[in-house]
Amino acid sequence: MAAQKHSFGPLIGSIDEGTSSTRFLVFAAKTAEVLTFHQLSLNHITPHEGWVEMDPMEILHAVIETMNVTCDNLKKLNISLEDIAAIGITNQRETTVLWDSQTGKPLYNALVWLDMRTASTVDKILNNGRRNKNFLKSVCGLPVSTYFSALKIRWMMDNVQAVKDAIKEKRCLFGTIDTWLIWNLTGGINGGYHVTDVTNASRTMLMNINTLKWDPQLCKIFDIPMQILPVIRSSSEIYGYLSETVIKGIPISGCLGDQQAALVGQMCFQVSQAKCTYGTGCFLLYNTGNAIIQSNHGLLTTVAYQFGANKRPVYALEGSIAIAGVAMRWLRDNLEIIKNIADSAQIARDADLVGEVVFVPAFSGLYAPYWRKDARSVICGLTDETKPAHFIKAAIEAVVFQVRDILEAMSLDCGYPLTKLLVDGGMTANDLLMQIQADYCGIPVVRPYMAETTALGAAIAAGGALGVEVWDLDNVQSVPSDTFSPTITQDQRDIKYDRWKLAIARCLEWVEENEEDGLDNCEESRHIALPASLFVLGSMALVLIASYVLKRST
Repeated sequence: MAAQKHSFGPLIGSIDEGTSSTRFLVFAAKTAEVLTFHQLSLNHITPHEGWVEMDPMEILHAVIETMNVTCDNLKKLNISLEDIAAIGITNQRETTVLWDSQTGKPLYNALVWLDMRTASTVDKILNNGRRNKNFLKSVCGLPVSTYFSALKIRWMMDNVQAVKDAIKEKRCLFGTIDTWLIWNLTGGINGGYHVTDVTNASRTMLMNINTLKWDPQLCKIFDIPMQILPVIRSSSEIYGYLSETVIKGIPISGCLGDQQAALVGQMCFQVSQAKCTYGTGCFLLYNTGNAIIQSNHGLLTTVAYQFGANKRPVYALEGSIAIAGVAMRWLRDNLEIIKNIADSAQIARDADLVGEVVFVPAFSGLYAPYWRKDARSVICGLTDETKPAHFIKAAIEAVVFQVRDILEAMSLDCGYPLTKLLVDGGMTANDLLMQIQADYCGIPVVRPYMAETTALGAAIAAGGALGVEVWDLDNVQSVPSDTFSPTITQDQRDIKYDRWKLAIARCLEWVEENEEDGLDNCEESRHIALPASLFVLGSMALVLIASYVLKRST
C-alpha cells in the first residue's frame, strides 16, 4: 500500500540566491514553516585587486539543482509537488549579467555588487570631480558609486569586445540576477521572459524612482541603450511559468531584492519600522511608506516593495555596508587565526581591554554613509599586548560600529532614533555580536526565531500574487524572538564610538586616482590577486601572531 500523502495546505517555493550560496526552500503557507530546503555554495572569481566576479551559468545550474533536490526531498516526505502553488525569487542585488539573447550564453562573468573595477568609470561620469556624486540622487535615489549596475554595464561596454558586438547586433540583454534567473527558468532562448521587479530596478541607477520606469536621461548619461533593459514589473505578480526543473508549469509570482525581501519577511510594513540584515555585507532598511525621502546624510532612497501592478510603491531609506561576514572569512582564510567562524564569539570574549584594537574593513572602500572609494582597511591600536583574540573581537565590533554609523544617519534624516532594531541573516547566530550591537547602539536588538526571513519575504510576495496568504500578516506582533538589551552606559559606548571615528579618519585617501585607473582595460590580463590592503594587514598580523606564539612558547 502506498504511503499516505501529507497535506500542509498550499506550499510556496522560494529561490534565495545570495553572494555566497543559493538555496531553494519550501514553506507551508499557513504556518510559514520551512518543510525542506537544499543549499549550494557559490564560487567567486578575483582576477585583479578589487575585482569580484561570478559565473552566471554556475549560479543558474546551482539554482536548478537546489530546486530539484528540494523537490526530491518533498517526495521522500510524502508531500505532493502539486501542492506548490507559486515560486518567489530573492537575489543579491546590483550584481550585473550581460548575455546573448540568441545563444543564452553570458557575454562575460557577472560583476558582483562589491566589485570595484568601475572606480575610473565613476570619475568619468562625474567629469573628474566637476559633478557632485549625488547629482542624480533626486531621480534615481542613489549616489554615483562603483556599487550600482549602470557603472558595471558601462564598464563591460567599454572593455569587453563580445559585449560591444552583441549590442551593435542587438542581441545583448542585461539583467540583475533575478532577471537572469527568470529569463532562463521561463524558457530562455525559447521565449523566456526578460523582466525585473521595481526593487531590483531601483538599484541600477537607471530607473526613475518617481515613475518606476527606465529613465531616458539616466540612460543617456551612462550611454546605455534602453533596448538591453528588461521590463519593470511590480514585486508581486505572475512573471512567467517554470519550464525547467521537475515542477514545470508553476508560476514565478514574487520577486524582491534580498534586502527588501528581508524587510518584508520581518513584517516591517509600517512607516518607521526597520531591519538590519547581517551577511556578506550588512544592510539596514527603514520603511518610509509611500513617501520618497532624500537623505542628506549618506543614505540611499530605494523601493521597498510594490505588491501588485496597480498598487502604490512603498519606499525605504537604506544604509549599505560592504564588509561584514567577509571580514570574518578573511580572518579565517587569509590570516588563518581562526579555524571555525562559529568559534569567533568564544575567542573574542577572551580579548581583555589591554591592547584594544580597532579594525576598519574597507576592502571595497566605504559604503554608507561615507561613500569613499579611496578608503582602505586599517588596524589601529596595536601594542605588544595584542593577541589574536583582539583581531577577532575587532572584526565583530567593526560590523557593530558600521551599523551605528547608519543608525546615526537615519536618526538625522528621519527626525527621531529607532527604539529597537530587528535583525536577521547568518551572522545573527553570534550572540556576542548581537549583545555588542545592543550595547554600542543603546537600543534593544530583536532577533526572530524564524531565521529564514529573506526567503520568507519572497514567499509572501509570491503567495500574495495568487491570493495565497503566507503566515498570519494581521498578527505580526506574535512573531517569537530573542531580545538583547543594552548593558553599558552612554559614556562607555560613546568612548568606543569616538575611537572608531578616529580609525575611519585614518583609512581615507589611501588610493590615488591613477592607482584606481591602472586596472581599467585589463580584459586580457586575468590573474588571481587580492587587495593590497589585505597583504599589508596580513603581513602585519602574521608578524604579530608569530611574535605572540614565540612569547608563549618561551
